[in-house]
Amino acid sequence: MNEHIIIIDYGSQYNQLIARRVREMNIYCTIESHDISAGEVKKKKPKGIILSGGPASVYAENAPKIDADIFKLGIPILGICYGMQLMCRTLGGKVRASQKREYGRAFLNVTRRNKLMNRLPKKSVAWMSHGDKVTEIPDSFVACASSGNTKFAVVADEKHKFYGVQFHPEVKHTEKGKLFLSNFVKKICKCKGDWTMKSFVKQQISEIRKTVGKKKVICGLSGGVDSSVVALLLHKAIGDQLTCIFVDNGLLRKNEVQEVIDTFTNNYHIKLQVAYDEKIYLKKLKNVIDPEKKRKVIGGEFIKSFERETKKIGKVHFLAQGTLYPDVIESQSAFGGPSAVIKSHHNVGGLPKNLNFKLLEPLRELFKDEVRAVGKELGLPDVMVKRHPFPGPGLAVRILGSITKERLDVLREADAIFINELHKSGWYKKTWQAFVVLLPIQTVGVMGDERTYENVVALRAVDSVDGMTADWTELPHKLLSAVSTRIINEVKGVNRVVYDVSSKPPSTIEWE
Repeated sequence: MNEHIIIIDYGSQYNQLIARRVREMNIYCTIESHDISAGEVKKKKPKGIILSGGPASVYAENAPKIDADIFKLGIPILGICYGMQLMCRTLGGKVRASQKREYGRAFLNVTRRNKLMNRLPKKSVAWMSHGDKVTEIPDSFVACASSGNTKFAVVADEKHKFYGVQFHPEVKHTEKGKLFLSNFVKKICKCKGDWTMKSFVKQQISEIRKTVGKKKVICGLSGGVDSSVVALLLHKAIGDQLTCIFVDNGLLRKNEVQEVIDTFTNNYHIKLQVAYDEKIYLKKLKNVIDPEKKRKVIGGEFIKSFERETKKIGKVHFLAQGTLYPDVIESQSAFGGPSAVIKSHHNVGGLPKNLNFKLLEPLRELFKDEVRAVGKELGLPDVMVKRHPFPGPGLAVRILGSITKERLDVLREADAIFINELHKSGWYKKTWQAFVVLLPIQTVGVMGDERTYENVVALRAVDSVDGMTADWTELPHKLLSAVSTRIINEVKGVNRVVYDVSSKPPSTIEWE
C-alpha cells in the first residue's frame, strides 16, 4: 500500500470515527498504540500521522506520551484535542487546566490562513470536548483560529507541517470537519486516495495465495455477511483448497440452512460440509434459561461440531475467520499497548488453540461497511450484502426462557413474517437490525368465539451505525399493523404482538 495514514490512539471515543473519515476518502489508515516508537513509525512509511484525542490530562503523571523522535521524521502531523495539547507540550508549549471547560458546539473564528484552513469560512461551528487548554504554543507555531474559550483553537508550524486543532473534526457536529481532514491528508500529506475495495480484493487474493501455497484452509460459515465475504474471497484465491463448515444447530432462521447450501454449493461451487447437529444442541439446551449459560453451551458444542467436521477433511493448515478491524482495535488498550490476543469471531464460537491451525483473517483491516463493499465487489447478492446482523448463539438469545423445538418454530415463523413485510415495504434497507423476540409469558386472547391463552412476541427494529448505540426505528403504524395481523393469523401459538421502543443505552439491542 503506497498511501498510509497512522492514527495514534490516546483513548478517544472517536478513534474509529477518525479512521472511518479517512477511509471514506479512499485512503488507507490504521490505529496504532500510543507507545509506538519512532522506528516503528518509520518502517510503516506513513504519509501522515494523526494524534487522537483522549480523556487524560497531558500533565498527569500516568498520561500517555509520545516518542519525541516521531517529530523528527519529517512526516506531517495533525494533533486533535489531547493530541494537539501533547504535541504542543512535547515541543515546548504549555498546557493547563481551563477555568472554564468547553463542551459541545463552539464558534470557530479563523484568524490566519494556511493549507489546513483551505476553503474554510471565517466562522463555523466546531465540536469541543476539553477541560484543559494550550496556554502557550511552541516558538515555531502560530495561532490560526480561536473559539470563545481558547485563543489556540487551531495552531500550525507550517515549516515542519505540524498542525493542531482543539476540537473534533471527525464528528458530524463540526460543520467543516471533513474539510479539515481532507485538507490534511490530501493538501498537506499529498495522498491521492487510490485505496478502493477493488484494489483491496486484488491485494488480498495475492497475499492469500502467497501465504497458503498448496495447503488446505477451513472456514466457519454462518451465512452472515462477514463469513460469507471471507469464504468468497478465499475461494477466488485458492479454489478447492478451501472447505467451508456450516453447523446446523437448530437455532437458525427459517430456511437458512437450505439458503446457505444453495448459495455456496450451487451458485459459487464452494466445498461445503454441513453438520446436522440440531438434536445435540436442543438436548444440551434443555431447561437452560440463563442467557450466559446458553451462550457457553452453544459455544462449547460448536467447537465439538467443528472438530468432528474437520477430521473428515484430513490435514488442514489454516483456519479462516471473519475478524474485522473494530475487533482488532477493541483488543488494544490506549493505556496498555496493543494486545497480541484478538477476540474470537462470534461465527466460529471461540475456537481453542489446540486445533493447531494458523489463522487467516483477510478482513481484519476493514470496517463493516467496507466488508459489505468487498462483498459487492465479489458479486455477493444484495440480499446477503445488506443482511442485518445476527447473533452467534442464534435464536437461543431471542427466546427468553427455555428453548424447545416448538418454541423455536413459533419464533422462526413470526420472524420470517416480520422480515418479509420489511422487505415488501422497503423498510428492511432503512433499518440497521430487525427481529422478533419470543417472551416467556402467555396472555389471554379471543380467537373466534374461544378464549385463548397463548404466546406474546415482541418486534424489535433499531437504527444504528455500528451497534454501539442505537435508537428504535419509527416504523409506520400501517406496517406494524400488517405485521401484527399476519403473525397472529398465521403463527399458531401467538395471540399478542408488542413493539419495543427502547434505545441503547440504557437497553441493549438484543434482549439477552
